[in-house]
Amino acid sequence: MLAAVACSNPIGPGGHVAAGTWGGEHVTLEVTADRGRIEYDCAHGDAEPLTVDRSGRFDVTGTHTPEHGGPVREDEKLISRPARYAGRVEGGRMTLTVTLTDTGEILGTFALTQGVAGRLTKCL
Repeated sequence: MLAAVACSNPIGPGGHVAAGTWGGEHVTLEVTADRGRIEYDCAHGDAEPLTVDRSGRFDVTGTHTPEHGGPVREDEKLISRPARYAGRVEGGRMTLTVTLTDTGEILGTFALTQGVAGRLTKCL
């Protein structure tokens, strides 16, 4: 029983969000020891390691890169913008709010579940 609880703990070693896939409606987050890689319907981003406090809260910086429908040209440069990824992990669930730090625009708040693939609809 203890092993099952340890494996499902949303807080991994060192006070970080547990590595693996976290998903929800319109979002997938892949967490590794050194970063978070987020994918949305029509954008993607990277975040610093998701370190949490005693309450399971995190607040880290990273980048957000909008995408577009259609093919991507070989010489096309996507423009990344500075972003803040803040939220809370509790019982295998995560709330994540993404804010562009250069404008203060909140891109959205997402509900994610540990071990669940996100449901994305890529932009056309």
